[in-house]
Amino acid sequence: MTRPLILVTNDDGVLSPGLEILAEAVSPLGELLVCAPETERSGTGHAITLHSHLRCTPVREGWWSVSGTPVDCVYLAANHLCPRRPALVVSGINPGFNLGTDVFYSGTVGAAAEGYLRGSSAMAISCHAREPQRAAIPTIRALARMLLELQERALLNVNVPELATVRGDRRGATPGHGLAERRLAGDALDPETAALAAELPLLVTRLGHRPYEDTVEKRHDPRGNPYYWIGGPPVQAELFEGEDTWAIAHGYVSVTPLVLDITAPELGPWRERIAEITLEPAPASAERRGFAVDPPDMS
Repeated sequence: MTRPLILVTNDDGVLSPGLEILAEAVSPLGELLVCAPETERSGTGHAITLHSHLRCTPVREGWWSVSGTPVDCVYLAANHLCPRRPALVVSGINPGFNLGTDVFYSGTVGAAAEGYLRGSSAMAISCHAREPQRAAIPTIRALARMLLELQERALLNVNVPELATVRGDRRGATPGHGLAERRLAGDALDPETAALAAELPLLVTRLGHRPYEDTVEKRHDPRGNPYYWIGGPPVQAELFEGEDTWAIAHGYVSVTPLVLDITAPELGPWRERIAEITLEPAPASAERRGFAVDPPDMS
């Protein structure tokens, strides 16, 4: 009997400790093919490379690196490297949570979503940035086994909480930033931690709200030309029971089933609004239009 094919990927690069641990977690369940970016490509979302070439390099038997995005890796593997369609695509382990609207920016989730688009069940896995990622192995293995046994395809976003939160009384904590410390990624687990990791409570959730500081930091290079760093840390927001942010803060593994249809749930009001629109005639020639406001000073 042919074992199911499992495609393993991430957005942190082929040398990331989390990739090795993820492959270890699912290896008892099927035949593996690992394909990941050659360098870190965090925050690339569902970006795909269409206007430049890609290079695919063997790392070791069954392992490949790609000079592109996480989505490129899944696309190239599914359509070229894999001997057959993967039964499951797993992406991670990301050292930092992907909660709420993070899913629109996350390369980890983007890779899993691409696997789903390619016809496979898929799962993105993230954990606390300061946590030993081996603690996620029991959760990953159980969920992967479930997905392989399902008759229909599914796409899951999974976040594994900080074990200190699980040890406590679950009164709540602030979900950490996804790019923080990574020093414990491959550490071995002591017996107490291993036992706790095997008993993590799972909760099915919906996406929550995870706002960030809207930060633009302007600097100048040695020639005096400006450049910018964008993006700030997450800020504390109200937590609502049943959302992924609440689950993580209270010590649960958050399991969020995702769909790729992002159409508004109610189309009736939009049909009414669109029906009332009156279109103006197209201009006979190009019209020069100025800025509605003065453009920003980029110097």
